[in-house]
Amino acid sequence: MVDTLSSLTDISNDTRYNQLADNLAEAIRRGTLPAGSRLPSVRRSAQTHAVSINTVVAAYRRLEDRGLIEARPQSGFYVRTALPALEVRHQPHTPAAEPAGDVLDLIDTVFAAQVNPAYTNLSLACPQANDFYPGAKLGRIMASLLRRQPHIIGQYALPPGNLGLRQQIARRSLGLGMMLEAGDITLTHGCMEALQLALRVTTQPGDSVGLETPTYFYLLPLLASLGLKAVEIPTDPQTGISLDALELMLNEKRLNAVIAMPTAQNPMGFTMPLAAKKRLAHLMNDHQVPLIEDGLYAEIQFSDALSPAVKSFDRNGWVLFCTSFTKTLAPDFRVGWIAGGRFAEKLRKLKAVSSMSESFLLSQTLAVFLESGGYDHHLRALRRRYAAQVDEARALISRYFPQGTCATQPMGGFVFWVDFPPGVDTVVLFQQLLDEKICMTPGTLYSPSGRYRNGLRLSCCYPFNARYTAALARLGQRACEMSGLPPGLATTTADARADETRTS
Repeated sequence: MVDTLSSLTDISNDTRYNQLADNLAEAIRRGTLPAGSRLPSVRRSAQTHAVSINTVVAAYRRLEDRGLIEARPQSGFYVRTALPALEVRHQPHTPAAEPAGDVLDLIDTVFAAQVNPAYTNLSLACPQANDFYPGAKLGRIMASLLRRQPHIIGQYALPPGNLGLRQQIARRSLGLGMMLEAGDITLTHGCMEALQLALRVTTQPGDSVGLETPTYFYLLPLLASLGLKAVEIPTDPQTGISLDALELMLNEKRLNAVIAMPTAQNPMGFTMPLAAKKRLAHLMNDHQVPLIEDGLYAEIQFSDALSPAVKSFDRNGWVLFCTSFTKTLAPDFRVGWIAGGRFAEKLRKLKAVSSMSESFLLSQTLAVFLESGGYDHHLRALRRRYAAQVDEARALISRYFPQGTCATQPMGGFVFWVDFPPGVDTVVLFQQLLDEKICMTPGTLYSPSGRYRNGLRLSCCYPFNARYTAALARLGQRACEMSGLPPGLATTTADARADETRTS
């Protein structure tokens, strides 16, 4: 345990218990502390980590709240039985095709409900509270810039965009293993524009684009709007896109480009192993087929040591890396960026004729914030919060969803995938819950061929208040009714304590 968990000696009293809880949670996720194993006693943990008994008690209570451990009377604390992991599905290669019309129609229906404030969202991947963002700090920086440089709002930031921000992005890219210069980067209007520009410079109408399955559902109407055909590539819920299947398709020249999210993938949350990322980069370079790497959640990894981007292993510029600050810093700024490799100059020119430039003021505000070190501090807190909320959501699933439910264990971001047992149709569930002002996204949205009717994506970027937990419990109740199965994997600690109180 000493080797696995870092020392807490130099951490302030206010954060020691959170750090200890985070370290133990990481050990549980990695299997160092497997399900059913006993945690060290409170006194022993206090001695091991040179902290007070109260600090250990607070850390263990935090892990109980996250559903990761349970107290057993007269015995101690144990790692709870985990949700069953998703198994690899048999996924035959799907021929290139446009997304089914009913899938695109369902996307429109879901989006209309997601943006309605009267609905409780369970799967919209947009944080819904101001405390997820450093809005006040960004506001102060912007106000200061306007006071000192009132002429700034009269400036155009022509493509490739604000130099100061691109320099800061290049510096930060080292954390994901990428060696970029400011000239390699073009600023975009969010990540979606980055993806669109990448597709436009690498493909032509009628081309086939490989996708993970399930994949981010807004890619489907994007491909359709560009006249591109989607090809589903088998994807492991733990290790990512099947490289053997991909290599076969590349050998057969069936793909003109590939879009993948190798780190904290949406909707499943996996991060590809390092060796797989290296092989993916080599495959794309060897076959000279562009890989459009969506890195939207790459900086929200739960591990302290970030897994590098596939772009970091790119030899000849065939990997285009796309991301934005909308999920981490400022959604309304809509500032994203793309490192286009061999396509960088084409991207810059296309950006100029499509949407010209991003706001100089907003870009400079972000540049100052990044340079100050505020972003790193913010990200550390955000990672801890999302890791904790994912754990809490999985604990609620284990309590309220029908027996036989499986889920992925994300390594970053704030979304993960749930598969229900047979008999549960999430399209029907979606329609039922709309009547109760609850919105979730059925699994069929995440496949151009309309698969995954018994799956769904859940999002953990909301305050975990009574409204959210009640909606999640109601979803579980509806699924239990549909499947005919009882809820719960195991009795929760709170239930066990209540039972003890009733019987004592």
